[in-house]
Amino acid sequence: MNCYIVGGAVRDRLLGRPVMDRDWVVVGTTPEAMQERGFRQVGADFPVFLHPETGEEHALARTERKQGRGYHGFAVHADPDVTLEEDLERRDLTINAMAMQADGTIIDPFGGLADLEARTLRHVGPAFVEDPLRVLRVARFAAQLADYGFTVADDTRELMRRMSDSGELADLTPERVWTETAKALATRHPSRYFEVLRDVGALSRVFPEVDALFGVPQPARYHPEIDTGIHTLLVLEAAARLSDSVAVRFAALCHDLGKALTPRAEWPSHIGHEARGVAPTRELCERLRTPKAVRELAVLATEMHGRVHKACEMRASTLVDLLDRMDAFRRPERFRDVLTVCHADAQGKPGHEADPYPQREWLERVREVVAAISPRPLVEQGCRGAEIGRKLREQRIRAVSHLKAERGQAQG
Repeated sequence: MNCYIVGGAVRDRLLGRPVMDRDWVVVGTTPEAMQERGFRQVGADFPVFLHPETGEEHALARTERKQGRGYHGFAVHADPDVTLEEDLERRDLTINAMAMQADGTIIDPFGGLADLEARTLRHVGPAFVEDPLRVLRVARFAAQLADYGFTVADDTRELMRRMSDSGELADLTPERVWTETAKALATRHPSRYFEVLRDVGALSRVFPEVDALFGVPQPARYHPEIDTGIHTLLVLEAAARLSDSVAVRFAALCHDLGKALTPRAEWPSHIGHEARGVAPTRELCERLRTPKAVRELAVLATEMHGRVHKACEMRASTLVDLLDRMDAFRRPERFRDVLTVCHADAQGKPGHEADPYPQREWLERVREVVAAISPRPLVEQGCRGAEIGRKLREQRIRAVSHLKAERGQAQG
């Protein structure tokens, strides 16, 4: 029984990146022998075991052969006679197909070290095309390693284009697509994921709502980048600078989907794109089966970002209604997340990456003042039912009016 550290742990150690998890391949043994040593088997598709002390995953060396479409269309062979090289050969990229012995010796049968040095994402072999998820995985690695300057090898890019054109991306389950996308959104440069997918023709297959934004113009006066697709990726990068939240970053990706639905005759204006964007945002979230919190934030940010941008010029009554519509009192964290998306939208333009966003501070202050007004005195005065809501709104509007007056005096 020989154990080797494999995959990302080897790659990241050689790059000097923090190693978060270590995966092991075990060569020359059986499931029964693993269990006798105290390993606990998990997973039904192939033999994977948890170490009795460290809890780290140890997988028996295996080969995979494509025999049908989709995630379950593989025949898995795990046997003591499967070699380490055969196991590494089934992996996606050369930089992920290296192993390390206990003494630190690197085993590199497919040129991963050279590609690591050259900052190249290259497929291991022809079996790469057998799993369409690898198109998304390569794009995700491009985002994950963007700070290191990695690019996709020409021959790998061509394979990814062929896979995108084959129609097999439609076989990917929503869960697998969302998992890769969430990992990409969590990187420092999530826009790289979508750039690579677009370059190989996969964006239109997996994220058609986002792909449709490219080529749609916006007024140059407000958007020097002009193209809505480019703006969307710039907003996504701004969101990544402002927040670690995957939900915030996904909402940034979705916020302008309605601009793809603007009639051409109205270009480059996009009046009403916020309301138009709700339906495609919902459709994208439902198709990917995103978590509920992610969907709710994306829809709310899509619908409300235009109003938030105008908050500093709003009347007191409109501000109160805006906070109510955003459920800012019961869901303050989500409210702040929407403000972060709007802040990213304002910074998602060339030359505006560090712009302040006064609307954020103003709406936070308005919410603080309004939230301090309790309905309890109205109840104690004998108000009931709809009368409570009407008088509470009147009090809130008066409080915001005073706040606006104080703000005007301070600015004057």
